[in-house]
Amino acid sequence: MQEKPFSLPRLKPIKIGSLTLEAPVILAPMAGVTDLPFRRLVKSFGVGMVVSEMIASQAMIRSSRKTMHMAQCAPDEGLVSVQIAGCEPDVMAEAARMNEARGAAIIDINFGCPVRKVVNGHAGSALMRDEVHAAKILDAVVRAVRVPVTLKMRLGWDNDHKNAARLAKIAEDCGIRMFVVHGRTRAQMYGGHADWAFVRKVKDAVRLPVIVNGDIVSCETARTALEESGADGIMIGRGAYGRPWFLKQAMDFLCEGVRVPDPSAFRQRRTVLEHMDAMMTHYGPYAGLRIARKHIGWYSKGLPRSAEFRAAVNASDDPEKVRTMIEAFYAPLCGDGRQPLVDEGRRDVL
Repeated sequence: MQEKPFSLPRLKPIKIGSLTLEAPVILAPMAGVTDLPFRRLVKSFGVGMVVSEMIASQAMIRSSRKTMHMAQCAPDEGLVSVQIAGCEPDVMAEAARMNEARGAAIIDINFGCPVRKVVNGHAGSALMRDEVHAAKILDAVVRAVRVPVTLKMRLGWDNDHKNAARLAKIAEDCGIRMFVVHGRTRAQMYGGHADWAFVRKVKDAVRLPVIVNGDIVSCETARTALEESGADGIMIGRGAYGRPWFLKQAMDFLCEGVRVPDPSAFRQRRTVLEHMDAMMTHYGPYAGLRIARKHIGWYSKGLPRSAEFRAAVNASDDPEKVRTMIEAFYAPLCGDGRQPLVDEGRRDVL
């Protein structure tokens, strides 16, 4: 069946303060996922910008070893944003200064995290319930740093309190330079479906770039999210699980109007092995392998014999055995060992 013609205006570069984001396709901040090894991997395939895991501002100031490790940036990441969370303006401001000094090109403020631990600490999406206090945090962080400050939020607390557009206007007046809006309320958590159309209310309320987030898992959903929201770009989170190459595919689709296939089985196997090695280097062999298991599971999802493969990987603490398992799992997918199953150079113009 012939694909629907690509009629959406192509994504264009956007300004974030003094910075220019050439292709506004962004890797979302995800706790336990967007660590340095994963961000570097996504960047190696191609992406407009990456965002760190959420950094607890209080822990940052205490110089928690784990938090400082999470906040680490690398020069090869290019344009990197560090996301901070908290509820005290002065603490958030100090955490922003520390991250700026450590190389963050952008500071992102979290008003969107819905998990109970964060919300019960009056941070994350809980801040959308108190616009006066939220404004104090926004103002303090913007004044604390020279780099641009952005804001990630949800539609509101629940269906009766969807105040994202009003809060965006307040944030714009405080000096925020870009908005990312996840198309759910806090009450929805990650259930139901993202309401991309509601994000248009935020776009209409401010003069700054707005990025749409939530349920973007394919080139088609990326296009629909842009059409319904009127946003200037997209942010991809769970759609990147096991597919670090997907952001580049979405970027090519939305910026150039071309569809690029998944990498060959050879490239996918190499990616899994390189990712595992990078995690063991970053965290140490024992912790690195334990954290890598979930990624290995995501990579294998939907492939033949994946359930047995995941069970075997999760039962092993030996990196060499896991590496052998990965090689064996992908061997049948690599055909006769000479030709990849997919032509990575093919680009279908839409």
